[in-house]
Amino acid sequence: MPAAITTLRTALATALTNNGVWSTFSFIPQSPIANSVVIVNDDPFIVVQSGQKTAIAPVARYRIYGLVPMLDNQGNQVNIEDFIVAIFAKLSASSLVMTVGSFSAPAILETASGNLLQTEVGVEIISSWS
Repeated sequence: MPAAITTLRTALATALTNNGVWSTFSFIPQSPIANSVVIVNDDPFIVVQSGQKTAIAPVARYRIYGLVPMLDNQGNQVNIEDFIVAIFAKLSASSLVMTVGSFSAPAILETASGNLLQTEVGVEIISSWS
């Protein structure tokens, strides 16, 4: 049975937890921090799959952001690549039924506390109404 929409964000955050490596946020934090994974709603957020008359299954869409420190060297690129591999490994190990999109090219995220390097990936997860 797929996870209910009301608990799906928590289930996804739990699947992405990597203690000692990064902090996982199931919401947009007030101040993004380095070495974190942030889950946000994608647009459209909930897509209704109504190809069958007997069941209408919702698909929840999220964007997952990986944030690492902005360094001025090649180590920065290696760091974001390691993050991508680790995020994908966590998603692959999850019991959630999902489609994982492509990771974006690294980009600079300017924040009040300093610049971060970010990547993002979209996921679509089959869910249930309750």
